[in-house]
Amino acid sequence: MISKNKPYKNQRSGYLLLGSLVAICIAFSPYLFYLYEIFPNGPVWETPFFTYKSLYFENVLTAAWTYLGKITPLFLLLLWFFTCKHWWYHVILIPIAMYCYQLVVVIYDDVYLRTDYMDINQLIYLAPFFIIILSIVYLIRIKIFDRIYGLDLSELDETEISVFSPVSDKDLKEIKDFQDEENPEDFGNNNNVLFEDYYRKL
Repeated sequence: MISKNKPYKNQRSGYLLLGSLVAICIAFSPYLFYLYEIFPNGPVWETPFFTYKSLYFENVLTAAWTYLGKITPLFLLLLWFFTCKHWWYHVILIPIAMYCYQLVVVIYDDVYLRTDYMDINQLIYLAPFFIIILSIVYLIRIKIFDRIYGLDLSELDETEISVFSPVSDKDLKEIKDFQDEENPEDFGNNNNVLFEDYYRKL
């Protein structure tokens, strides 16, 4: 006989395993940053596979320190983005994009020894990305707000609003229906009273 709680237990164990892995990655993030200490203190780093020469920093140790200073927060932000359950998690893409851009610029400067427009106009190049992400988050916020408070913006199309009258045609129809249910003979005489009762019941 298969237990009904087995899928639930498997789901909980998977969730616990994932959480443990994320916690371990966060706990060891300082060690990721201090990996720069294993790099040589000199302008050239020779390996059996390649040779790296630091042109901008003129020191491989300094270059590695700079790279890992960008990679470590980028790594933590990516963990946060993929594990965050809040509705605004798309905003985390903004600092992720900033660190990615800075990492590319630093590597480009150190490899090609060029400090040009890429490093000077960072905010200008990132501004369209910021605007797109903030627009997406704002649209998500509007949908969540509408769902929580039960608002339906499509009802505005069904309501004919006039700047010259305080009550719309739709409201007038509902008031007339309300009056017919209460007292179908005295609508003309008790107009003001019915308006007050109608709005009190909304």
